[in-house]
Amino acid sequence: MKKVTELTAELAAPVIAAQGCELWDVEYVKEAGTWYLRLYIDKEGGVSIDDCEAISRRVSDLLDEADPIEGSYTFEVSSAGAERPLKRASDFARFLGSPVTVRLYKNRDGRKEFAGDLAGYEDGAVLLKVGEETLRFEKGDVALVRLRVDF
Repeated sequence: MKKVTELTAELAAPVIAAQGCELWDVEYVKEAGTWYLRLYIDKEGGVSIDDCEAISRRVSDLLDEADPIEGSYTFEVSSAGAERPLKRASDFARFLGSPVTVRLYKNRDGRKEFAGDLAGYEDGAVLLKVGEETLRFEKGDVALVRLRVDF
């Protein structure tokens, strides 16, 4: 049996593509006692509220028909955001050279967060250029990698 996120991605992908957007991520999480099903979308030039609304209406109807989730949940569609998490190898390839923040599960050199430019992605390990130094973070040590916007 497929996960809720996989089923939702399959249902939503054609609708999202028809709107000129791409599916960035799907999450199904429980927060403060309520289940949330969230679609994160992206589009060249940015996602508008109209994109989110059109996709939400059409995908909501598809979810009602397919009924892949027992119980109640809140459905949301939003932009992946400027400081989106990178999860797939293709995400890392797309944003190579971009400023990112790497968050670790355990302290390394007295800290859990490192900021720099994404220098590579090798078998799940993240390479981060910090000044003149390139740091390597193994897959099992990395809690999160997200794009960073500097002002």
